[in-house]
Amino acid sequence: MAEEEMADTKKAERLEQLSIVVAATDGIHVLTPAGEIDHHTGDALSQALDLTGKPRPRVVVDLHQVTFMDSSGINVLIAAHRALTEAGGWLRLARPTGAVMRTLQLVGLDTVIECHETLHQALTN
Repeated sequence: MAEEEMADTKKAERLEQLSIVVAATDGIHVLTPAGEIDHHTGDALSQALDLTGKPRPRVVVDLHQVTFMDSSGINVLIAAHRALTEAGGWLRLARPTGAVMRTLQLVGLDTVIECHETLHQALTN
């Protein structure tokens, strides 16, 4: 029974991880996180979004693989939006899942940070 409990613990730990793919398109940084954005994983997203050393950083976060986001994720996005705007750049969100979009709408973040239905719209608008 102890082995079974240990296996379940390892599985739960893997579910809490967040992977982030970073790419660039026409000078725009595109971050694609996959997994959950919460108090365990928010630091990874925050570090990936830290582009304030670059001149006029432009960033799109493609949220189509994010299954959950809590207030930690909201705070990371707000901080990144402020920092990027102060550096003369911008932050846009693309393709949020239904659950993530609901969270963004509940706190009103969708009225502060541009949210787009497609990655193409976020890159070109």
